[in-house]
Amino acid sequence: MFSPKKIRNIAIIAHIDHGKTTLLDSLLKQSNIFRDNEIVQERMMDSYDQEKERGITIFAKHTSIFFEDYKINIIDTPGHSDFSGEVERVLGMVNCVLLLVDAQEGPMPQTRFVLSQALKLGLQPIVILNKIDRPHADPDRALNLTFDLFVELGANDAQLDFPICYASGLGGFAAMSVTDPRVNMRPLFELIIEKVPPPPGDLDLPFLMQATTLTYDDFIGRQACGRILEGQVKKGQTIVKVDKNGHPTEHKVVRIEGYFGLKKVEMPEAGVGDIVNIAGVPEIMIGDTLCVPEKIVQLPPITLAEPTLSIELMVNNSPFVGKDGKHVTMNKIRERLNHERRANISLKIEEIPDKDDAIRVCGRGELHLSVLLEAMRRENFEFAISKPKVILKKVDGQDYEPIEVAHIEVPQEFSGAVIEELSRRKGEMRSLETNEHGISSIQFLIPTRGLMGYRNEYMTVTRGLGILTSLFDSYAPWKGAIPGRKKGALISINMGKATPYSIFGIQERGTLFIDGGDEVYEGMIVGEHTRDNDLIVNVTKGKQLTNVRASGSDENIILVPPRRFTLEQAIDFIQDDELVEITPRNIRLRKRYLTEADRKKHK
Repeated sequence: MFSPKKIRNIAIIAHIDHGKTTLLDSLLKQSNIFRDNEIVQERMMDSYDQEKERGITIFAKHTSIFFEDYKINIIDTPGHSDFSGEVERVLGMVNCVLLLVDAQEGPMPQTRFVLSQALKLGLQPIVILNKIDRPHADPDRALNLTFDLFVELGANDAQLDFPICYASGLGGFAAMSVTDPRVNMRPLFELIIEKVPPPPGDLDLPFLMQATTLTYDDFIGRQACGRILEGQVKKGQTIVKVDKNGHPTEHKVVRIEGYFGLKKVEMPEAGVGDIVNIAGVPEIMIGDTLCVPEKIVQLPPITLAEPTLSIELMVNNSPFVGKDGKHVTMNKIRERLNHERRANISLKIEEIPDKDDAIRVCGRGELHLSVLLEAMRRENFEFAISKPKVILKKVDGQDYEPIEVAHIEVPQEFSGAVIEELSRRKGEMRSLETNEHGISSIQFLIPTRGLMGYRNEYMTVTRGLGILTSLFDSYAPWKGAIPGRKKGALISINMGKATPYSIFGIQERGTLFIDGGDEVYEGMIVGEHTRDNDLIVNVTKGKQLTNVRASGSDENIILVPPRRFTLEQAIDFIQDDELVEITPRNIRLRKRYLTEADRKKHK
């Protein structure tokens, strides 16, 4: 067991894609925890499949590395504001944060969010200017902008006097000044040992810990993860769980797990400052206190920001139900969501009155919700979802809606179209700057509703060259109706296989989402119309065959490749009267229902 004086607990915080996980790779490799011949992956902390694919951190991860006779516990936090529930919890476990800033881009919107959380908790950050070996890196500018951000967020004098380190996660070096030799990560290790305070607490006091995150193991059940605040705990010891209502229950510690590099290791005992997982308390919830029977204490509960978006998740009732998925009933879906609720406190799951075939899921943003939906899809679930809705609050009898700060970087020639569209969507421009490279940085205050469904259009308008990030700001009075999608849908009138012949005849009417040979059904959205109204089409019609053939009279059928949606793009695209049907192999869009009038219109 380490003495608390030899332990350092830190979290790495940064904007998405500023290099947290890559920097951690270098720290892990240089702390000699791997064998010489051990094969080590890139971005090794991103252990979840979707993290590897999306290139972002979704769940906070723990690791321990060793430098000389010190143990450094590091938590890798998500950089995206949709996963802010993860960040808010884990910052309570550490005594310092490493704020990573891209030396070229400077602090970005999500840097503001995670930094403000750390400053509120009184933590004193260490600033690391990362990627200084990039050709356009400008560490002085990035440092000035970072200092301005600290001032803007109300940092105190001690927090403003932050230590600075220059580094390259990819290059595997750190230096105390730009001109120092670029050898290895040792300067950063030394800075952490010198500047990060050891965890407070006394080994001789009774054991005390708060459950900050939860993990689940199929063999030993739910485990509480947190930092030991006082005393020590041993395997087999009797401890007391105090829930949020102050009700104490006794339990026996079945297992204590710490971290050694990326591996979880079983420990016979742990003491003050250690970040550990404790098993043996089956019904533990985040925020519950663990203590000893001789001294029962209740720590203040952990409060999290409320969700801002909700979707209805319902049983798939399309004609293709059960073709792909294994779990299609509401009971299975409800069971899976309840399992998620136990470990993921930032999601809210509610029953809908008078609806047996649907359940409401509330989260912090479209990405937050789509990660859960994608995980369920991979577990062979099949279901349909509605268009996301913002969660309103009543203030003095008036409706208030969530407002976001949207930060946009776009080549100057596209800025006019972006500003015009966001203004149409009730956005208010806060600032506009254009740098010497012709890149415009624009900041908007815009209702969350105004950004929903816009990202697809934004990528089209800016030809994929724009960056759009947004961050929840506050609740404000309802801004009124916001125009939705400008174009209607192409809707299939019948069931069968789409034929190249019929698709060829329809493709001039809009952008198609299907290819020849794809299965379709009545009410399925098969494309986007060029006009603002919905159009009923027959995509299964075959060519009338005759026994007359003349050279040159048969056209060559050339089809435009179909537009295929990712899950987020599909959620972005649909309107209130449309659904996304999600199965393990397919993402389909469909109308909630077709009226007789719709059918007659086609005839």
